[in-house]
Amino acid sequence: MNEKKSQKSGFVVVDKEPGWTSHDVVARTRKKLNMRKVGHSGTLDPPATGVLILGIGKATRLLKYVTDLPKRYTATMVLGAETSTLDAEGEITSTQSTEGVCLKNLQEAGTQFIGDILQIPPMVSAVKVEGKRLYEIAREGKEVERKPRSVSIYELSIEKTAVKDVYRISVTCGSGTYIRSLVSDIARAAGTVAHVGDLRRNAIGSFNESDASPIEEIGIIGMIEGLKDYSQITVDEKDAALIRVGNVFEKTHFRLQGVPEPWVFVDEQGNLLAVYKSHKGKTIKPDVVIPHDND
Repeated sequence: MNEKKSQKSGFVVVDKEPGWTSHDVVARTRKKLNMRKVGHSGTLDPPATGVLILGIGKATRLLKYVTDLPKRYTATMVLGAETSTLDAEGEITSTQSTEGVCLKNLQEAGTQFIGDILQIPPMVSAVKVEGKRLYEIAREGKEVERKPRSVSIYELSIEKTAVKDVYRISVTCGSGTYIRSLVSDIARAAGTVAHVGDLRRNAIGSFNESDASPIEEIGIIGMIEGLKDYSQITVDEKDAALIRVGNVFEKTHFRLQGVPEPWVFVDEQGNLLAVYKSHKGKTIKPDVVIPHDND
């Protein structure tokens, strides 16, 4: 599909460097592209590096679909010490012997965390409790009870490194997963404590490190390309006109049975029209309609 390249709306795939917040990346991108409307999906902690996808212009309305995509990470597990942030940035809060803890122990412990699990988010995180971010509460020197949240771990592997008590973990997971918490939980299940030494996001959906660029070299990809992980349906002008005004359709109209949702609708000229979801069983309705103009 040939999406119009003249449009400023689209996505930017950044390879985030360490030390920057996700908001720092957004601010730099606004300045570089001279665009006010910029947002990001899937926050990366300041020490973390790797794939961060930004929405530009009208594509900011589509970021939730990017956020919902599976993510792949690699991190180092540093055994024997737990920190206040569960990574190398925090102060050591507890230590425990690693004697008797080996690769096999960690791998066996890791299998307990594959699938849908309940995870308690770390205190230093963007999760809100009573309207306040946890990291804001942590800065005040306080700790509050956090409710476990359901997250999905699709794949998990652990291997040795050349450094004693340091292991490398690779994880493919669903949205909302905290690798810092996962590393801590696996270590405790294996009989010790741990924190994350370094963390890198290798992929979001089918966007991987080879698609990402340093902030100085970024370019905008089209909205349709940014939604390539979802089912895309090209429609004729008659249906396109109805979609533009948010029409509700029978599923059978587009033969969507067995086609995973959400559905990305595109006109014959390669313009993104809308993203649809199921509605009341047999019908579909727009989740997001993209304005048809020359933005």
